Amino acid sequence: MTGTNSRQSPAAEASPAEPPRVSAVVLAYRAEPWFEKSVHALLGSHDVKVDVVVVDNGCTDGAVDRLRDVAGVLVVGDGENLGFSAGCNLGASVATGQYLALVNGDLVVDPDALRHLVDVAREPDVGIAAGSVRLGDDPDRLNTAGNEIHFLGFSWVGGFGELASERAVARDVAGAMGALLVLRRSVWNGLDGFAPEYFAFHEDAELSWRCWQGGLRVQYVPDAIGLHRYEFARVSNKLYLAERNRLIFVLTCWEARTLCVLAPAFLGVELAVIAASVSGGWFRAKLQGWRWLWTHRRWLQQRRGVVQAHRTVSDRRLAHLMTDHLDARNYPLPPVLRPFDELLAWYWRVARRFLAP
Repeated sequence: MTGTNSRQSPAAEASPAEPPRVSAVVLAYRAEPWFEKSVHALLGSHDVKVDVVVVDNGCTDGAVDRLRDVAGVLVVGDGENLGFSAGCNLGASVATGQYLALVNGDLVVDPDALRHLVDVAREPDVGIAAGSVRLGDDPDRLNTAGNEIHFLGFSWVGGFGELASERAVARDVAGAMGALLVLRRSVWNGLDGFAPEYFAFHEDAELSWRCWQGGLRVQYVPDAIGLHRYEFARVSNKLYLAERNRLIFVLTCWEARTLCVLAPAFLGVELAVIAASVSGGWFRAKLQGWRWLWTHRRWLQQRRGVVQAHRTVSDRRLAHLMTDHLDARNYPLPPVLRPFDELLAWYWRVARRFLAP
């Protein structure tokens, strides 16, 4: 459907004879050479009925205008950069499919990818189906096979650079990468989407973790393949957002007892991050993150209340999903910090015994 067509209200679940209906939300930001290819690949998906919601989040190369009259595409947004979180929320707010797909504008799906994701996401105990995101310049290797979540809130792409053939089995994972995932729209609505305050980065970890806290699994689907034009440092303020959002994540998602048990480890890591930010020249960004947390402390308290009120599964039962080592292959830990990492892993093994039952 085009941006000028009227959109029908969400219907009931399709009958078994009908293909599942998927609304894919894709954000258009600046000049992305793969963007139009990404949208057309979604429209060409097999065995699902797809419409694409394009969110104009600051497109600068005319791609949004070229797609505006393409059948199956609805354009929303006025060109303001809302961030990934609020942009996805906007796109999801007009979606009509039974299933919601979040797909990066720099990622191209295989024709069968959405169907494989839907086949998993339709299971009642699954919250999110996570795709096999491959490196665009080396399709046999992984960008992620599900994201890792550290017990101190760090999150990174799991299996980065590994051969995809080595991660060819479906499995539960701590987190899904927001570049390629599918969930039932009822699950998205139940979680109320992303918190727009995250803006970008870590919102996919939070969405995934809230699924787990609500008793819903996050599963990696190896046959659901997407090629990603991945660049770690494409966003200039990534370190500021990643660090600030990590702290938002743990302060709102971890149980109070967990925060108390982990307080010494958090303090040690904060000191280490300060040292890294000073040596790396981004200490001002770290300070800016703390300032944001302080000025938004009432929102943090309110957000924590919402997240904790909806959880049904304790941190103790979810502890097995958290990794105890900082082993992000796309951002390797300096060798000098490896003994510190081992100390943190030991601390976590002990601390798990004291989490609330």
